Amino acid sequence: MTTATPPLREAARAIVLDAQDRVLLLRYDENGGFWATPGGSLEHGEDHATATLRELREELGIDEHAVELGAQLAERSKDHLVGGREVRQVEKYFLTRVSASDVDPARASQPDNIREYRWWPVAELRGTAETVYPLGLADLVAGVLEHGAPVRPVELSG
Repeated sequence: MTTATPPLREAARAIVLDAQDRVLLLRYDENGGFWATPGGSLEHGEDHATATLRELREELGIDEHAVELGAQLAERSKDHLVGGREVRQVEKYFLTRVSASDVDPARASQPDNIREYRWWPVAELRGTAETVYPLGLADLVAGVLEHGAPVRPVELSG
């Protein structure tokens, strides 16, 4: 018996850092609750960089002119349900820098199911017992802060 590969869903996600090198994460209640980086699926004809900027505007009210969009740091592939349909989501993670004051959820046009946002120091992110996606985010950010962006995007799991 063969198993069909789920349809591809391309997504762009932002690893957002502020001037204090804190990581911006969003909290969701579904699946027992978790924290994740901002982002979402690409729209028709959109590239990953453009989608990253759009998602920051839609989810957090960040003006794209306030964003310093950096290198692609990582990629993650995961099969999961979206709207009751299984998909294979391939996410590309881009380093972004913004001022904490540029985040204005009151301007967000599509806050989805975001319950709150929070800036996390890397040490706190490493030590939390809360679920954070993608797995390995704290180590990735610590490596970028210490050594700069990787030459090739890192493969993340989970």
